[in-house]
Amino acid sequence: MQLKTLVLALSALCALPALAQQQITVVNFGGANANAQKKAYYEPFEKATGTKVIAVEYNGEQAKIKAMVETKKVTWDVVEVESPDAARGCDEGLFEKMDYSKLGGKESFLPAAVSECGVGVFVWSTVMAWNGDKLKDGPKTWADFWDTKKFPGKRGMRKGARYNLEFALMADGVKSADVYKVLGTKEGAERAFKKLTELKPAIQWWEAGAQPPQFLVAGDVVMSTVYNGRIDAANREGKNLKIGWTGGIYDLDYWVIPKGAPNKEASMKFIAFASTPEAQAEYAKNIAYGPTNVKAMAKLDAGVQANLPTSAANAKDALQFNLKFWADQGEDLEKRFAAWSTN
Repeated sequence: MQLKTLVLALSALCALPALAQQQITVVNFGGANANAQKKAYYEPFEKATGTKVIAVEYNGEQAKIKAMVETKKVTWDVVEVESPDAARGCDEGLFEKMDYSKLGGKESFLPAAVSECGVGVFVWSTVMAWNGDKLKDGPKTWADFWDTKKFPGKRGMRKGARYNLEFALMADGVKSADVYKVLGTKEGAERAFKKLTELKPAIQWWEAGAQPPQFLVAGDVVMSTVYNGRIDAANREGKNLKIGWTGGIYDLDYWVIPKGAPNKEASMKFIAFASTPEAQAEYAKNIAYGPTNVKAMAKLDAGVQANLPTSAANAKDALQFNLKFWADQGEDLEKRFAAWSTN
């Protein structure tokens, strides 16, 4: 009897590593995005593979990943990161290289979604928005956004140089395709700050993504810059907020695998699953962020497509956030902005 108990105990011990491998930790930014990922990626992946997904939320602290990698105590398998962190983390050797042969090939993705250490999860956009209940005919261009005679009232804008300098140049007549070329010159930066100064008395700053929809609903501002997914989330709760897509600035979030992650193979399988057209289409139905797989849009009806940054109509005059430009010149421009905003 004792022998039988011992054999059972040993069998249970031997089974433990196999059980441990049947789960991966996926890290996201929480909120509506996390809920959409759960429905489109985590639950279907668990069902299809038997691998359990442990979801963890964070605020984008790259330092946590760095500490794990440097101490060789990596507990996260797949992490969603913003584009500056995807680039910087790759340069610093914090992430595993992506094997696109396991992801259906680079040609399966939008060019912007393909990078050495990360693959695009979704496309999001910073746009202008207004309350359809309070403003029947909203702004069509950034020049309109700046026009306080035609549209009296406060404007919500994110407190920082990023996006605002680009929008200021477009308001001053620069074509979206030429924005970074102009902003990269001393005269261009001067021009952008001069244009921002014109609007300064009417600006109400926001710092968290949840604020612009709140400002618009309360009537604190007549229009605001905002992340498009926040407007979608508010409208799903019965609000009537409208988006102007002209001259919107789009960017991507990426999946990365920290260097030395415990379940690299299962992590790649998860990313491959989450990168399929079917899974990405399901995600886009739950939150208005655009898919990165080129075949996903065809799986969505016109109603869903109308709210996505990647639909042909909305992307027509869009500008891709220029990561290299902001990596090279961002520090100086943010310092200048901080001084400008307090004067």
